[in-house]
This record gives sequence, C-alpha cells and structure tokens, in this order.
Amino acid sequence: MSEKTHDEETRSEVYAELAAVGPYGVHPGHALITMVEPHPGHEYAYNRWYEDDHFIAGAMAMPWMFSGRRWVAPRDLQLLRYPEKSAIAQPVTAGCYLSTYWITQGRYADHMRWTVGINKRLNRDARVYHDRTHVFTAFQDHETTVYRDGAAGPRDFHALDHPYAGLVLQVIDAESPAARAELLEWLRTRHLPKRLSASPAAMVTVFHPTPLPGDRMTYVKQVEGVDVRLTLLWFLEADPRDCWEPYFTGLGEDVAEVGLGRVEFVAPFIPTVPGTDLYVDRLR
Repeated sequence: MSEKTHDEETRSEVYAELAAVGPYGVHPGHALITMVEPHPGHEYAYNRWYEDDHFIAGAMAMPWMFSGRRWVAPRDLQLLRYPEKSAIAQPVTAGCYLSTYWITQGRYADHMRWTVGINKRLNRDARVYHDRTHVFTAFQDHETTVYRDGAAGPRDFHALDHPYAGLVLQVIDAESPAARAELLEWLRTRHLPKRLSASPAAMVTVFHPTPLPGDRMTYVKQVEGVDVRLTLLWFLEADPRDCWEPYFTGLGEDVAEVGLGRVEFVAPFIPTVPGTDLYVDRLR
C-alpha cells in the first residue's frame, strides 16, 4: 500500500514539474484534423464510441489539446463536394465525420508523445473502434488566420467553441514545395480577404500537414503531400446549404487561374450535437 502511495506521489510531482516549464499560450499553433468514414452498418456504433469515449479519452483529456469539435456531412452535403477526382477522398463523398482539435503552440512534440502512448493503451484495452477508415487524418502546423471583420469577433482560438453553423474543409496542393510559400502569401493577402468580404464565413484558418511519427497506430496511414499541401478551414455563420452556390462553388477555378496549385478537396460540414445520434440516419 505504501509503495502504491509513493508511486502516486511521484507522478503528481512530475505533473507539477511539467506545468512549470515550456510554452503555455492560447494560440492554436497546431491542429489535428481527421476525416473518417465508418464502415457501412457501423454508423451508430461508431458515433456512440466517438461521442461516449474517444472524443474525451482519445483527444480532449490529453495535455495541450485545448479545444475540439466534431462535424458531420449528411448525404446531401457530401454530394456538394468537389472535385470528383480528388487526391484526398476516393470517392469524393468518403469521410462523413470530421473532427478538429487545437493544440497549444510549441507543444506539438509533447502532445505527440502522449497521444501515441495513450492510443496504444486504448488499443490494448479494446477501446479503439476498428470498423472505420481514416480518409484524411493529419496533425498540422498553423500558418495563418484571415478574419472577415478584422479585430472584431471571435479569434481562431475561440473557433472550436463558438457556435458556428458550418465548416468548409478545403485542401490545396501547390505546384511544388517551393511554390507553397507563394500560394500561402496569395491566399493570405489577396484571395481570402476578397472571398471573406461580406460572406457568411467569419474566418479561415490555414495549416500545413506534418508527417505522422513512425510509431503511430498502423490503422492510420502516413500523411501525403506534406511538402506541398495547405489545409483551410472556413468557419461559417450560416448553414453551408444556404450559401454554397454563391460563395463556395468556384474555389478551384480561383486557384487554377493564378497557376499556383490545384484544389484537391472542398467539402461542407455542419456541427454534430454532442451526446446524440443526430444525423446518423442521414449519412447514406
């Protein structure tokens, strides 16, 4: 009994030591963006596992992951996606659930050590749902955030807690690794401010993916396009169905016209309602 108590005290001391060092700001320096397709017939079971266990034990309970939100694409939203020939999803409708998480700037390496360890433990304890496919899963580094209203309104560190009505996930591949910086600058200074003006999107966060560690879980494939890819999250104040045609149908053409890359994926989502099975019966 005394040995167990000593071990507990030692662990508590380590937590206190860790809290006293390293970055502890509020900015989302990194993100986990994961789009998943439950296997046919497993939609309800997958959703209950994610809602009742994995969102907490596999994400939000981890150090430095300070904000998270789940999103869903019912079938009518899946059918709005483009381009049909996508490097992200084959078919382009694959991946009906999207989860987004913010990680404190400068804490990516610390978080990764924990997440690899906890996911190995969850797998050993049969707390990982395997009847699913990771369509697009990557940890990503923050590049920039562009706001529609300048200094007014929520900041990017509020984005996953603010009650936004929808989200658009956009993935762009630059022509080459060297061209990605030029693409990012064009997005930040010209394209996104123009697109955001008077639109239902309050902000766009821009990230680039990073390779997954070699000791990752085997059911998650290695990230592709890490040298050329940019991932954009458009946070909407309106249901994407109500604004899709005027604001989001031409994003691929805009990028193609300037010759800086190719839009590989544009997909709308709406937020899930935590703790419920809302929308599960509308996925197919």
